[in-house]
Amino acid sequence: MANQTSNSGQTSNSGQTSNSGQTSKSGQTSKSGQTSKSGPTGKSGQTSKSGLLFSGSDWDFKRLSRAYEAIEAIAIEELHLDIYPVQMEIISSQQMLDAYSSVGMPLMYRHWSFGKHFLYQELLYRKGGRGLAYELVINSNPCIVYLMEENTMALQALVTAHAALGHNHFFKNNHLFRQWTDASAILSYLDFAKGYIARCEERHGVAAVEAILDAAHALMEQGVFRYRRPPKLSSERQREGVRDRLEYEERSYNDLWRTLPPSKGGGNVGEKDSNIAERKKTLKLPEENLLYFLEKNSLVLEPWQREIVRIVRVVAQYFYPQRQTQVMNEGCATFVHYTLMNMLFDRGLISEGAMLEILRNHSNVIFQPGFDDPRFSGINPYALGLDMMQDIQRISTEPTAEDRDWFPDIAGNGNWRETLLDAWANHRDESFIRQYLSPALMRKWRFFILADAASEPHYEVASIHNERGYEKIRAGLAQSYDIGASRPDIQVVDVDLLGDRQLRLEHKVKNGIMLEEASRDATLRHIRTLWGYEVSLAAIDAQTGATLNERSTSQIGE
Repeated sequence: MANQTSNSGQTSNSGQTSNSGQTSKSGQTSKSGQTSKSGPTGKSGQTSKSGLLFSGSDWDFKRLSRAYEAIEAIAIEELHLDIYPVQMEIISSQQMLDAYSSVGMPLMYRHWSFGKHFLYQELLYRKGGRGLAYELVINSNPCIVYLMEENTMALQALVTAHAALGHNHFFKNNHLFRQWTDASAILSYLDFAKGYIARCEERHGVAAVEAILDAAHALMEQGVFRYRRPPKLSSERQREGVRDRLEYEERSYNDLWRTLPPSKGGGNVGEKDSNIAERKKTLKLPEENLLYFLEKNSLVLEPWQREIVRIVRVVAQYFYPQRQTQVMNEGCATFVHYTLMNMLFDRGLISEGAMLEILRNHSNVIFQPGFDDPRFSGINPYALGLDMMQDIQRISTEPTAEDRDWFPDIAGNGNWRETLLDAWANHRDESFIRQYLSPALMRKWRFFILADAASEPHYEVASIHNERGYEKIRAGLAQSYDIGASRPDIQVVDVDLLGDRQLRLEHKVKNGIMLEEASRDATLRHIRTLWGYEVSLAAIDAQTGATLNERSTSQIGE
């Protein structure tokens, strides 16, 4: 299941599942014009005399509805899942490629980057370089699930359990999605965004809109709130009032700044420090969310440009939790589909042939090549996530003495369901691995740590899966999933709006990792496009506070 967890996870024919985040009430009309209802089944919708939910590989909407109802009932009864209403859409391969181009969302504004992504994915697909996802699921309420029309009935049952129940539960209950996203508002907001940007293109021209979108897209990684709660998405009533807000800004904002007197020179050091402190307090600096600061404080952006920056910022915030929960999200969905399919088989609701097909696809999804295998491209989040979920189940029911030492709170508690539900709700990848990765699993995966010191010509095996290495391996693996450690920490630290208006940024350098120069300069140019004045970026050592270097837009050519 190939991972787009921002869109929440997708499954490819090569056995990878991705989620794209869209939902439908288990059985409404699909975008391809096909309809299935999950209401009471008629005679043709009842189980066969043998008790099977389906037989053969062909599917129809009655079979889909019947299978979903059976899977949902077991999921709620046995696994205690809590899900959004489900809306299923049956789509073609071309429609799946279209969904890829808009990062899995059913609605999206126009931008050339989406077309570029579409052409790239289409080329890979047409040449056989990459299969398409079996499904896409959207973090919305209702939860929209896209199913490929080419799937067999057994595969439809598998991906329904994976997406419509596994991912759906995770989206609704994980604290990151509850805090940082609004599943009930995202689709209506994207509808507003698409229409608004289209109107801007008609009024101001495609080139002008594209320039703002290019700059805002370049800053999406730095356009999210990481450490404080973001503002809620606009409601319908708030969006209806956007015209009044924009008209007010047009009447007052630019004139206000133009009439401000320049700051006077002189004054003692104490007064200057006091002024700087007061200025930072007024502007709420430092600010981690660059797009938010530019949207609220840029002196050159027109009201319609501010709204476009805000749209990009809201989309970036929507996908932020998915980057932090790839292992957990896919692990939850894979554990759910594997457990539910086995329960269906144990109850005689699916045949041996269907179960073999399901297990074959499941095995493809969780395949993990060894580190020395030419196919190795990193840790498969589906495989690691599933193994950790099953390991928690084992520790809760059949713990060893080692498990009791490492996990005294959950070892032998007998309640693996509640333990998993609690973990899914309250952790992200980094904290989940740091909390629940067991020595038994480290030995199974044969984990080790490679040290790559700049002063040494070769890699060094620093730790292996033994008593001395367990803690280091667990901490190192958890750190690799901490996006706060892997993403550059760039913040707005100062700007004198009454003086030279130079925007001053700081990059906190950790472990000596500097920004790539070409990318840094291109990003500074994009910030200057939105700010309108000089922009400088200082690299500051996170431990010592020493300034390592400084770069400004005056040093960069156009």
